[in-house]
Amino acid sequence: MAETSEPGEFDLDIESPWRFQIADEGPPMRQERARRTRQVILNVAAMEFAAKGFREASLQEIAVQAEVTKGAIYHHFSSKENLAAYVVEEHYARWPSLVKDVKAQGLSPLGTLELLLDRVARAFHEEPLVQASARLQIERSNLAVRLPAPFVGWTLLLTDLLRAAESAGQLRPGLKPEAAARALVAAFFGVQHIADTLNEQADMLDRWGEVKDLMLPSIRRQ
Repeated sequence: MAETSEPGEFDLDIESPWRFQIADEGPPMRQERARRTRQVILNVAAMEFAAKGFREASLQEIAVQAEVTKGAIYHHFSSKENLAAYVVEEHYARWPSLVKDVKAQGLSPLGTLELLLDRVARAFHEEPLVQASARLQIERSNLAVRLPAPFVGWTLLLTDLLRAAESAGQLRPGLKPEAAARALVAAFFGVQHIADTLNEQADMLDRWGEVKDLMLPSIRRQ
């Protein structure tokens, strides 16, 4: 359970770690029906990319599952690569609202960090969009579009949280927030990759809980 002691006030740069323009601009969405169709295609594409990866994903299968024509897909997305880029972009756009929601709970910096990573672990466990983007990042060499470097945004955000925890007297003396952030990001995404590779994210929450119970006590001030 995330700790609630010493909530205090602290600032976070919530938006800029996730501000990326990856995909080509699609046609303007003037009608609600067009916006809904575009979102359905994105959602189905995310499931296809998550399950099969970029190379094996089929635009024809996406069209069938989305109940649209391939022409409709090309109307909204110029290529398979551009569709994948939009999936990654949507994934990154997912995080600012999640971070805002967690910060609004009024927890301490370490409590915010714990709850945030718990929520992100659940997103990897449950959400095809997040799972698809993670797989596309691993397969980035297969894409003709340049994806943003993974893990950087999370490292910056956790560094900010750990600096706030240091200011609040929550960190173990002598611990460097930057080093602790890098270690947490490595541990979290290592768990995510293992859970995906071995069990298709089925045990993500259990694996993260095990790592969290080992790591978080080691950074807290006793």
